[in-house]
Amino acid sequence: MNIILIVDDDTTSLKLAKGILDQDYRVATVNSGEMVFKYLEKNRPDLILLDLNMPGMDGVEVMEKLQDNPDYSNIPVIFLTANQDPQSEAKCLESGAIDFVGKPFVPVILQNRVRRVVELFGYRNQLESMVASQAEEIISRSQRISRMQDAVIIGMANLIELRDNNTGRHVKNTQTYVEMIITALKRKGMYPDILTDDYVSNTIRAAPLHDVGKIKISDSILNKPARLTEEEFETIKLHTLYGAEIVDDLLGEVEDPEYLDIAHDIALHHHERWDGTGYPSQLSGDSIPLCARIMSIADVFDALYEDRVYKKGIRPLSASLAIIEDGRGLQFDPVITDVFLEMADELREYVGEEPE
Repeated sequence: MNIILIVDDDTTSLKLAKGILDQDYRVATVNSGEMVFKYLEKNRPDLILLDLNMPGMDGVEVMEKLQDNPDYSNIPVIFLTANQDPQSEAKCLESGAIDFVGKPFVPVILQNRVRRVVELFGYRNQLESMVASQAEEIISRSQRISRMQDAVIIGMANLIELRDNNTGRHVKNTQTYVEMIITALKRKGMYPDILTDDYVSNTIRAAPLHDVGKIKISDSILNKPARLTEEEFETIKLHTLYGAEIVDDLLGEVEDPEYLDIAHDIALHHHERWDGTGYPSQLSGDSIPLCARIMSIADVFDALYEDRVYKKGIRPLSASLAIIEDGRGLQFDPVITDVFLEMADELREYVGEEPE
């Protein structure tokens, strides 16, 4: 049963209004504006009938205080007033009331006004609840789809890595290093105009796609245990161009534009160098997208530290980090390099290496 709160300093009006309404509603009464808020501390009425003219806090003041509190602002209010002139009516409506009822009460008018407002707000609350429920379902469904897409992307990236005799750890490792780097950069307040929460999340999610273009490179080149010829190296460099094309073709219709741009930039530019001698576009410095500069360090470090078909990993970790440090300002962004080098203990824990 709906709850109606009646507020009036006149005892006769309170009793009369309660008598008219209490057959259809649970009716509570208070005799001052101040008591309204004591009542609301423990109760939630579906409608407030509020006397306009009261000593102390009058109806308009109560209404203003209700409107200023987000917990109470959506409770509908009908003003009760003996002043039925146009100015008083306008004052009631301008303050935010839904309607007003004149005194002395005409029972059928009071009943009809109350019933109309209670039904209207009941429908509104049902609609809001339905919309909220559907929104939650849409969000949940979207999250499930996103998780499925990420699983497919990581699975595809792992299959590509297995073609060149990697164990599949490269995808997991590089994504972890990217997450460590970009989280540290954001925590330190670096690149604040770029590193939004969405950018950080999208970069981490897109990291497994950095070598997706290798799917178009022949096994004989990927698995060659000896040094590549100049011609073979030119061929393998094409995986950056292939990767960007694959990202655009596969994800262009299913991912949001920011994620697509980041995945494209990572696949295309993760072999650019800070000094401009990388490939495929010979970009330099800050013209290399930030996500690709982060990916570059993560990719190279894992290639240094882990075993490959053509070489043994460079151990201990400090030896691989020394090579990264040597590339500071040449191959790698100096700022990102410094942040990465500060992570030595965290990296050592991740790879499971004992402190030196």
